[in-house]
Amino acid sequence: MRRIRYERHGGRDVLEPETAETPVPGAGELLVKVDAIGVTLPVVRDPAVLAGEIAGEVIAVGEGVTTCAPGFRVTGLCTGHAYAEYAILRDDLASPIPDGASAVDAVALVRGGLVALGALDAASPQSGESALVTAAASGVGHLAVQLARVRGAKRVVAAVSDPAKGDFLRDLGVDDVIVYAEPPAEPVDYALDGVGHLAPALSALAPGGRLVAFGSGGGAVGTDDLLTDAKSIIGFQIARLAPEVYDDLRQELWQYFASGQLRPAVHAEFVLDDAGEAHAVIAGRANLGKVVLVP
Repeated sequence: MRRIRYERHGGRDVLEPETAETPVPGAGELLVKVDAIGVTLPVVRDPAVLAGEIAGEVIAVGEGVTTCAPGFRVTGLCTGHAYAEYAILRDDLASPIPDGASAVDAVALVRGGLVALGALDAASPQSGESALVTAAASGVGHLAVQLARVRGAKRVVAAVSDPAKGDFLRDLGVDDVIVYAEPPAEPVDYALDGVGHLAPALSALAPGGRLVAFGSGGGAVGTDDLLTDAKSIIGFQIARLAPEVYDDLRQELWQYFASGQLRPAVHAEFVLDDAGEAHAVIAGRANLGKVVLVP
């Protein structure tokens, strides 16, 4: 099979194609013929392990697997080598792809949607409130702005690094688009921050507002910044969710997708050999939605 190998040459990351043996699933594992791979910022930052979200068809199952069989279409987080024509997926991390959805839909929707919806739940949004989402054009952010609206936000503000992303976000239903150095025209009730812009996001909150921090990055705030207007910061980590919560959130995401309320956007589809170009799009913060590899 064909897969991508990571090496470091002359101080730069290099992703090169190679031929490798097709892996064999062990106990509790699935062998998946990969149809789509979602490229994520954490892997771009540290490509030593080319893990990631995959979607495709189950080809074989390991000992003890009872929930999947060859021919099933699944998606999930591959913790091993994901940038390949065939990959191993743990049975407990796999979920079915419903009829009417493609593998590309699945990698654009599920993992990013789980993060976005989980962070939104952490904010305890109420109908009629206003929301701010940072990195709003990213794979997670572009879903978060839509989910905030679905959950009842009356006004959604998108914070981005480049105002040229504004048309893309307004097409998704965003009311206002601002750059990071710019405050919103009016304070918001809650903010979802995936890039570490804690101080600006906190200052954008109305009294009693909630900031959910769910992405790595710099930034620090003082206790006075919280106490003065009774604001709060809530940390969210997707890995902390219980398995049954994952199932509920996935079902909710697919329902929104089926009804047309949630539209996962794909910036571009790259062939496997062009994985380096896909990483460059993410590293340059140029993507509008999800970047996908298609073996």
